Amino acid sequence: MKRISLAFAILLATQTAALFGADALRQAQPNTLVILADDLGWGDLSCFQGTIAQTPQLDKMAAEGVRFTQCYVAAPICSPSRCGIITGQFPGRWRITSYLQTRAGNAACEMVDYLDPKAHSLPRTLREAGYATAHVGKWHLGGGRDVKNPPKFAEYGYDLGLGTWESPEPHPDLTAKDWIWSAEDPVKRRNRTEWMVDQTLEFLKTYEDRPCFVNLWLDDTHTPWVPSAEDQVIRKTGEAGGKGATIERLAKVLGEMDRQLGRLLDGIRRRPTDRPTLVFFLGDNGPEPTFDQRRTAGLRGSKLSLYEGGLRVPGIVWGPGLVQGGVTNTDTVLATVDLFPSLCKLCGVDPPQGYESDGEDLSSAILGKTQPRRAKPLMWEYGRNATSFAYPSVTQHRSPNVAMRDGVWKLLIQADGTRVELFDLVTDANETNDLSQIRPDIARELSKRALEWRMSLP
Repeated sequence: MKRISLAFAILLATQTAALFGADALRQAQPNTLVILADDLGWGDLSCFQGTIAQTPQLDKMAAEGVRFTQCYVAAPICSPSRCGIITGQFPGRWRITSYLQTRAGNAACEMVDYLDPKAHSLPRTLREAGYATAHVGKWHLGGGRDVKNPPKFAEYGYDLGLGTWESPEPHPDLTAKDWIWSAEDPVKRRNRTEWMVDQTLEFLKTYEDRPCFVNLWLDDTHTPWVPSAEDQVIRKTGEAGGKGATIERLAKVLGEMDRQLGRLLDGIRRRPTDRPTLVFFLGDNGPEPTFDQRRTAGLRGSKLSLYEGGLRVPGIVWGPGLVQGGVTNTDTVLATVDLFPSLCKLCGVDPPQGYESDGEDLSSAILGKTQPRRAKPLMWEYGRNATSFAYPSVTQHRSPNVAMRDGVWKLLIQADGTRVELFDLVTDANETNDLSQIRPDIARELSKRALEWRMSLP
């Protein structure tokens, strides 16, 4: 009878959280995981119109949770995109505008060498509230190449940091040599997602008595695609990803990533605990190569572009008993800068004193309700000069270097005020019909705001 009563209490608690939203959930301090797939296209998953591979486990995750069709990252390239998640602020604030690389390369891009540890960070905020915190996988916010003194993971608020090569603390299982991948790595390229899932499950097991926060940031689906021992790493030959970047290889990599994440969700389901769990899955930026936009499901742009194909990513939220299942949210514009304020609300944690996010609290949308974005537009920049910044190889996908979205409108403009483009994303998500001449009033107003924002950045 005691077991039945406990089970009923747990069921009632989770149903109450789902019914009444964030206030009930705050009391539970749920475990929270943010899974980031690298260079994942909006159309890579079969539940997002993908045709390259079947992804049944992530499709099941979406069916049991909320699928966001308007989910945005903070930049069309890895380092600033990740900065937006950690800080909840636009990455230009922290002088991270491209991928972090050599000191000379960073200076040429007008960047710092690593994320300032004085920045308010989501993991530090949660750790100060009693959470056990871990980073597992790709970091790319400082470290590697000739940046030898980046801040350690603990300075950002992590109890455990298991990084890849571009991090302050590369794990030896992943870094036998001084480079991103090596044939001598104890954990081979094709097995890295499996290794990262294992480490995440072990961390959750170790800290069963505390709420946990984990950033699980995968290498997949970044090239090189090495799905089996028979597939050799083929170096770049001028095309994006090199000769080894084939649809067949990508399909295998997507399939393996899907299997491993299904194993992670099964492990969470089987855990002997009554603490609820929230899991976020999304990409860090658009894909490259796109295979004639198959990987963006027709959206214009790619990685390195401020068009939708570079910024709009698959977004799934899963939490049995907490998140309303079977929801496809086509209305809420959710961005990664929203995660900081939203998770503070959902985890019962006060934001740091004096902290101001560039995002909004969209916790109700995360739990399955339709919640409009009300106050804060989304702002982006990429490409401060033509020498140090890479751009898509296809001219059609090279965007102006400043963009904003406010309501249905998306404006793109060069920082010098030229090349104004305006799109209604509700009727034209593929950004084919420039309305800047038809709605000059909207174009003028948004241009003024976008350029003022750009000039405010360091």
